[in-house]
This record gives sequence, structure tokens and C-alpha cells, in this order.
Amino acid sequence: MLKPLQAVSGIVEKRHTLPILSNVLFERIGERLHLLATDLEIQVSTSFATPQKGGENYVVTASARKLQEILRALPEEAEITLEAQNNRMLVRSGKSRFTLQTLPAEDFPKLAATGGAAAKFKIAQKELKSLLLLVQYAMAQQDIRYYLNGMLVVLDSTMLKAVATDGHRLAYASAKLQQKSELQEVILPRKAVQEIVKLLNESEDEVSVELAASQVRFQIGDVVLITKVVDGKFPDYTRVIPTNYQKSFEIEREVLRQALQRVAILSNEKFRGVRWTLTEGQLRITCTNTEQEEAFEELEIAYQGEALDIGFNVTYLLDVLGNIASEKVICSFGDANSSVLITIAEDSDFRYVVMPMRI
Repeated sequence: MLKPLQAVSGIVEKRHTLPILSNVLFERIGERLHLLATDLEIQVSTSFATPQKGGENYVVTASARKLQEILRALPEEAEITLEAQNNRMLVRSGKSRFTLQTLPAEDFPKLAATGGAAAKFKIAQKELKSLLLLVQYAMAQQDIRYYLNGMLVVLDSTMLKAVATDGHRLAYASAKLQQKSELQEVILPRKAVQEIVKLLNESEDEVSVELAASQVRFQIGDVVLITKVVDGKFPDYTRVIPTNYQKSFEIEREVLRQALQRVAILSNEKFRGVRWTLTEGQLRITCTNTEQEEAFEELEIAYQGEALDIGFNVTYLLDVLGNIASEKVICSFGDANSSVLITIAEDSDFRYVVMPMRI
């Protein structure tokens, strides 16, 4: 019971203007129990077979959080019985009894199903999870340009592309699909992306995805997640990703990540600026703050280009280094006023761009 409940209740808000949105809808039909939760933008549903034979069908809504906490507090192998009676839900397990308040099921809002899907495709769970994780950290959080608070998903022939940007950095990744599709673009809301990542596992099991004009449907095993799409025009990411950078070097990801973590300790808390000074065979990384403190790291690199002095937000660099799994990364540059392009040798479908900052 706990696993399907956790699958649907991840989207339930703690505080809501509509009290019923704190609840999960339970519907017993025959020997299956159906669970559904929504926040009006996203809806997650699942169902499972119950061992109980016979008995009446019922539909009821009860608090997702309280029921989840009760189930977590019971022994793992404990058997539970749910009963709906007089605006209450009774939860029994052994000699334990809990009575929860319910709200009328007929008041529970459900997302209206749109017409047929414009495009459908299938992809392995672990492939989709990997694709979303490569990009999701670059989504904006509460940006006034609401279309940046999400992820652009592009279906282009046999390619599935994911793009996220907050205006200061951009992450792009793509994966190959087995089937061919018409060109489709949707912006998934930030919360939906995070919830899908939680529901996906590292298996070869397939996810079915259906894209319609106003919503996207994901079928992940027994769980169905439907999300509205963000209405807006996403920036043209192809203009942001540089294609002609001449200066570059390859470096071990973990070596660079640890050096940046150390210097970041003394970075300015507000601006988080870090300075990179590139000279032949050497990368110097420095950070200073308003208290005149300074951190300095020097790394040996195979770099033969001209000297370069450029500043970045250290958080943006640490984000990408913490979210990719490759051993080495390639950093490419134009000049001191242009962005850095971070790529990985074994995956030409991944690109990460960070705009420079004045320090």
C-alpha cells in the first residue's frame, strides 16, 4: 500500500487553498484499488490488486500525508484494512486503529483528458531518467519569464532532445529513439520534471509518452502522470550553443570539481564569482570575497592556446560537474567575453553553456 501511495502523493502540496488537494482519491473497483492525486497542474494515478475478495466498491478522499505517516510507522509486513464509513476512513492493522476525516469524492478535481495525442513514443526508463538528470538542474526557479521554469522537450524525427536554461546557463542533451515522430515541442513544468525523475528507475522497462497540445501523459509501469504544459515560447537554444570555439582543454571532472568546491568556500556569498586564468599548460582558479580573503588553486592542463582571463558563477560550474557521470570533461572558450562550453568526449549529445560574469 505504501509504495503506490508514495508514487501519487509526491505532488500533493502541504498548504493549499483547496483543502481537498491535500487528499488522495481512493476508489475501489472490484479487487483493485485506484489512487489519484492532483495539484490542478499535474495528476498522478496508479492502481493495484488487493487480496480482499468481494465487498462493496467505494470512492473516498483522505489526507495523503497522514495516511503515509501511519503506514510508515507500522511494521513493514503489517496487513491493513481500509474502510469508508460516514465521512471517515478507518485504517486498521492488528490492534491499531486510526480514524481519518474524509472529503466528498465528487468534489475532487480531475484533469480533463484532451483529444488524441499529437505524438507518441517509448523509451527505456533509465535512458529517460539519465536525459532529464543531465538537464534539469539548469531550469529556472520562480523566474518572471515563466517559460524558463521548466524544460523544453523536443521530438524531432528519431531524436528526443531536452533543454533547460535560467538565462545565465543552458544545458542540452539528446537521446535516440527507436521510432520516428513528427516534430513536436512542449515545455514541461519544473515540478512535473522532478516528479517524473523520482518515479523513474534504472531499468530497461519502457515508459510510454504521449504529447498533446496542452498536456503530456507518461505511463511508468502502473503509474500514470499527466501534466499540463507551460504555455510560452522557449528561447532559441541553437543560437546559444557555440559551434566554433578554438581554445579548449580536457580535464578530469572530479579534480576540477574538488578544486572549485575548495575555492568556493571563500567566494562572495551573493555573487559566487570564480576567476579562471588560462595560460599554457596551466589553469589558475581564484576566489575573493568582501572580507579581502582569497582562495587559489592551480591545475596542470594540456592547453596550448593564448592566455585567457574569465569569470564565472561557481555554482553553475559545480552543478554540471555534480550531475554528469563521465570521468573527463572538455572546456572550450571563445574569448574573455564569451561563454564557456562544457562537453564530454563520450557523449556528443550533451552540451552545457555558462555565460561569463565580470569580477
